[in-house]
Order: sequence, then C-alpha cells, then structure tokens
Amino acid sequence: MAGITLAQAQIKLDAYLAAEEKILLGQSVQIDGQTLTRANLDVVQRGVTLWDARVKQLAMAASGRGRMRTIAPLG
Repeated sequence: MAGITLAQAQIKLDAYLAAEEKILLGQSVQIDGQTLTRANLDVVQRGVTLWDARVKQLAMAASGRGRMRTIAPLG
C-alpha cells in the first residue's frame, strides 16, 4: 500500500460506492477502464470493502492511532 494517500484512497472508495449505487439502479459503470454491470456487483462490493479498510487504516495512521507500542516495566 506504499504511496497511496488517504485522499487517493477516499477517492477510490467514493467511486466504488457511486458505482454500487448505479449498478443497484440497473445502470452500468466504468471503473479503471472496465465496464461493470449487475453481474459484477460482487466485484464492486469487494472494492468497497477493500477501499473502506484502506481509508480507515490510513486515517488511523495519520492520527497516530495505528501504531503498535510495547511497554516494558523497568527494573
């Protein structure tokens, strides 16, 4: 996931959410040059899940909550 910014991930998530909406209304959409229809709804929903997870991960990292810390007692 190196090089992907939170803004870029949010744009992708927004595109997949919009595509899901259109497909559910019976329309076809294009994402990254690929035409998707109702038959591809599972692909779009996996994209929503993937980009949602990335947005959340990048947002947590940006806020400093995504880091793991180890605390060892002294003595």
